[in-house]
Amino acid sequence: MKTDVIKLDTKKAGSIDLNDAIFGLEPRADILHRVVRYQLAKRQQGTHSVQTRSDSNYSTKKIYRQKGTGGARHGARSAPIFRGGGVYKGPTPRSHAHDLTKKFRALGLKHALSSKVGAGELVIIENAEVADGKTNALANTIKALGWTKVLLIDGAEVNENFARAARNLDGVDVLPSMGANVYDILKSNTLVLTKAAVEALEARLS
Repeated sequence: MKTDVIKLDTKKAGSIDLNDAIFGLEPRADILHRVVRYQLAKRQQGTHSVQTRSDSNYSTKKIYRQKGTGGARHGARSAPIFRGGGVYKGPTPRSHAHDLTKKFRALGLKHALSSKVGAGELVIIENAEVADGKTNALANTIKALGWTKVLLIDGAEVNENFARAARNLDGVDVLPSMGANVYDILKSNTLVLTKAAVEALEARLS
């Protein structure tokens, strides 16, 4: 699949061949859903916690005699039935992460890239470099290109000046090729790849 390559000043910079096995698949929602669910579950903190019976600040002394009161039998004020007692089977800190094979995660990334191609939301640029790390200049460039909610993926490393310029721009995310992931790709309105990123992704997913 041949695609045009442009520069940040909107001038053409030739074309590039994209691997159909990575960028030309028919996107499957079930695969994308499973990978996104895997990513979000893995990042979920799981720090929710409640006060259990052992955490209640009450004496363990029996509160009244077993028989003869005409009421229910109780052993301690820390029982869940009493106000201030411990919660029964409440949430405790745990990991929400679940397993997903490396091959399946790679397949999900291929489908995410292919979905951007199919939607016409993929842009290939020659490189992501700016002369100085000025946010205003980059903001004007992105506005001129008509990009909104952009995810830019570079090669092994992101240009330092470009990263500095993009740091404070709302709706602009920059990642190295190893940081490319399904959730961020699908969340963006425009996916921008440098030529170095295309080479790195094709090497990673081939």
